[in-house]
Amino acid sequence: MSRTASITEKEAFDWSLASVRIGGVTLNVRDMNRVADFYASVLGLQVLSSTNDWTVLGADDTPLLTLVGDGALSPRDPSAAGLFHTAYLLPSRAHLARWLVHAAESGVRLEGASDHKVSEALYLSDPEGNGIEIYADRPTTAWHDADGAIAMATDPLDLEALAAHADRPWAGFPEDGFIGHVHLQVGDARAAESFYAGMLGLEVMARYPGASFFGADGYHHQLAANHWRSGGAGQRPKGQAGLAEVALVVTPDVHDRVAGTAADIEAAEGQMVLEDPWGTRIALVDKAGD
Repeated sequence: MSRTASITEKEAFDWSLASVRIGGVTLNVRDMNRVADFYASVLGLQVLSSTNDWTVLGADDTPLLTLVGDGALSPRDPSAAGLFHTAYLLPSRAHLARWLVHAAESGVRLEGASDHKVSEALYLSDPEGNGIEIYADRPTTAWHDADGAIAMATDPLDLEALAAHADRPWAGFPEDGFIGHVHLQVGDARAAESFYAGMLGLEVMARYPGASFFGADGYHHQLAANHWRSGGAGQRPKGQAGLAEVALVVTPDVHDRVAGTAADIEAAEGQMVLEDPWGTRIALVDKAGD
């Protein structure tokens, strides 16, 4: 099968059966209006609700990104623990191609473009330096090596070939797009495995030098952690812009397993919140109430 073939329903990952998926990301930002305008104009997210203090953006009626504004925050430190990027998953390669053409026509500066074997990905940052990935998965049949393990790489992406698949103009973030994974910065990627695999029960799907990728139900990764820029980092200082929280929608069995093993849990309003060793908040929301 060609690695650029269209994904059929049988070849796509079935998110309806996933025990873990990203429910949303919350960012603390210094200039909320500027950052919200960026996500609306560049990614095509819709503003679903807004006050003087926060803005919720999403696709259709589904919230994906919450911005909490506070002009007193110190700027995000790129070497601190926290967010590496939020990865927005588009439903097809054609959608990714449409966004690439839109970005080029709008003068959006890309910071990278990679063929990961499991996916094709484009990289950029918002006005406050929060990393963003826009990606489309390849068919699940292309994800594995001869032994059946997830096989990932970071190879150059042929942007011209991708753009040729733009069958129509970009029309805003698609209603069936969502956040496919979140990639975190930590002080030590191997140490992160104790929390994300040991505590949360995710499987280590792949490793790069300095990075570990965590997945559930056979997906290549719902979360990842690296120390490429943040090696040796401790907890991120309070009062700094950047990642505030990642919400995971989980099935009740995952919720109960974590509740039975975690020593320090903040529970409120149908969810529980944990902190990884670097202070990143992970909220677990029961899928039954989703």
